[in-house]
Amino acid sequence: MRFSYCPDCGRPLIQKVLGDEGKVPWCESCDRPWFEMFPSAAIVLVVNDDGKVALLNQNYISTVYKNLVSGYIKPGESAEETALREVEEEIGVRLHAVELQFTRWFEKAGVLMVGFLGYTHDRALKLSCEVDAAGWFDPAEALALVHPKETGSVSGVLVDLYLQKRLTDAASQEALEELHARD
Repeated sequence: MRFSYCPDCGRPLIQKVLGDEGKVPWCESCDRPWFEMFPSAAIVLVVNDDGKVALLNQNYISTVYKNLVSGYIKPGESAEETALREVEEEIGVRLHAVELQFTRWFEKAGVLMVGFLGYTHDRALKLSCEVDAAGWFDPAEALALVHPKETGSVSGVLVDLYLQKRLTDAASQEALEELHARD
């Protein structure tokens, strides 16, 4: 959101040079800048103890692709708190850990997405009214079911990142076992 008028006093804003920021909208009356604002959301790839990932059908988003749990960050809430809340609200699962993976600008929606891996011991899903269906899927299968990462999809990037992480973890475990076998 770009401001033309001060949200506090309603006066028209001017452009003022503000250090390294260059020209920014400025309220002369309130003596403060009004930087552009944009929404931020958490997106979570939920992983259970079997290594399966939760995918959702949300027809208001797509009738072709499955989705990950996601939701807007509320004022006063951290991205991690949003991830925990949204997972519990949308699929009724409690996470015991979340790992920040990346932040990514999602151009299509004009939203800063904060991507997490979320881990749960739960298997039963209790769906909110926002979710038409959900289930647990093998991660390799999931990559083909979500929006392709080549389209700018944050879901596709997060699933692909998890698959790469699993391969790296498996290779590290194999190398460690080989070292112990030599001892």
